[in-house]
Amino acid sequence: MTDGTVRLAVVTVVRNDRTGLLATRASLRAQTMAAYDWFVVDGASSDGTARWLARHGNEAAWWRSTPDRGLYDAMNIALDAIAAKSSCSHVLFLNAGDRLADNRTLERLLPILAERPEAGLFYGDALEELPGGRLVVKRARSHRRALLGMFTHHQAMVYRLASLCDIRFDLRHGLAADYAFTLTVLKGGVPAYRLPLSVCVFAHGGRSQQNPARGRREQAVIRRELLGLSRTANATLWGLQWLALTLRQTIPWLYAKYRFSPNERSFLS
Repeated sequence: MTDGTVRLAVVTVVRNDRTGLLATRASLRAQTMAAYDWFVVDGASSDGTARWLARHGNEAAWWRSTPDRGLYDAMNIALDAIAAKSSCSHVLFLNAGDRLADNRTLERLLPILAERPEAGLFYGDALEELPGGRLVVKRARSHRRALLGMFTHHQAMVYRLASLCDIRFDLRHGLAADYAFTLTVLKGGVPAYRLPLSVCVFAHGGRSQQNPARGRREQAVIRRELLGLSRTANATLWGLQWLALTLRQTIPWLYAKYRFSPNERSFLS
């Protein structure tokens, strides 16, 4: 952007999840401020998603439905499309089934982006949907603690497009490419800003939660390559991550007391 205007590119990746896509669409359509462009990348779905997009494609600034190499390849495809076809200033990855925290999220978010043109990364809290539908606030950690892993859900991060340049998701990492992507952005030296709001609703049971051991292995490789972390330090962090997961699985109420806060303000109902 050359005139200082802030406009958000919202990227939604989907494959065989028409219901999730419609939930994300409803969340966007409910916003009180519509200064965003929707980019949808469908991996050749066979559940009716592609047909729905063909009928409603005018709602998106850009969409496609063709085979891809998975979630992160689809995100790269979207970033290339934004670079070629859009004048958006920032990007948020909100995949099928993810929702914005409430109908005023963009109303609160966009002025903050405009007030801090020097920041390359913005991140906030996430609302996490637990089994049974209860919403709790998962507070973001400081980005200065990125060594420990993702400091908030990826859906609660907004990147300034000018700070990305040629940065793309590394397809070697099937679960933790978003961690490598974010570390690479931070290593570029751009300021990061902690948002004073919850950005998204994250549905429980995502890919990283289904295979946490693989996610920890990928994070160890990323820390070694991008941060130069030693084998001993990586092993220590592995142990801490395993302990946190074990606590969540075996004593969920104790983990929740430590990691979650009550959702005291929600406009979802």
